[in-house]
Amino acid sequence: MENLSLFQYAAIGLIFAWSGFVRTGLGFGGAVLSLPFLLLIVNDPLVFLPLIAAHLIFFSSLVFLHNWQAHRKAVNTSQASGGDRSLSAALGIDWKYLWSAMKIMIVPKLIGIVGLVTLPADVMSIFIFVVISAYALGYIVNQPIKIKSVWAERGLLALGGYVSGSSLTGAPLIIPPFAQNVAKEKLRNTLFVNWQILTALKLTSFVVLGVNLQLIHHLWLLPCAFVGHIIGERVHQRLVQAEGSTFFRVLGTALLVVSGIGLLKAFGVFH
Repeated sequence: MENLSLFQYAAIGLIFAWSGFVRTGLGFGGAVLSLPFLLLIVNDPLVFLPLIAAHLIFFSSLVFLHNWQAHRKAVNTSQASGGDRSLSAALGIDWKYLWSAMKIMIVPKLIGIVGLVTLPADVMSIFIFVVISAYALGYIVNQPIKIKSVWAERGLLALGGYVSGSSLTGAPLIIPPFAQNVAKEKLRNTLFVNWQILTALKLTSFVVLGVNLQLIHHLWLLPCAFVGHIIGERVHQRLVQAEGSTFFRVLGTALLVVSGIGLLKAFGVFH
């Protein structure tokens, strides 16, 4: 990411601020809603994926630390009520569903990382984003499509794990099963732990393969993403406090935008 103009660096900074806002506000979308625009500036995913991956781990850890501190303060001021001091209560994570989903995703994730199976990228992308658009529209009109089959749920998680391994953009496939099985107040943080595990595997593969992690660029992109993170945190709190239909309409709209960008990329609008 060298020899760029000042305007290009400013655009990258704004896109990373947007990435931080989306990631923290919704719990997903930091990569898929920023990468297409970043590639218009530098057409090399390996320049940006290490930065996005590191940001996800860093800022989700900040969210957990904030939740832990807030929970401890709340418990300390309500000793008489016997507040729950458990780590699960503090962080707001559905560990039971997370681990059951991880058992399904981990092998496809590793297959995607090492490239043992190569699926036609364009055909797979179009199929994925058409399916997710249908789920998104269901959330928007408040008639969510239910995953009625265990095998359908496992299929979405497995395919999401594979896509995550190959490109870090498996969120649209992974969100519907999680949204159906995890309470909305726990959804973002449960997804954050899920992304941390999957992303740590991806970063490890980058290190093994000798990919440039762009460490010097964290010095100026972390503050950009932090601005988006702060705004996203406030938006998330409002979404959680809103009625369920509002939360899922926002979730559906975000998924529809993600799918739209994915289809545009599959059809060659983004290169």
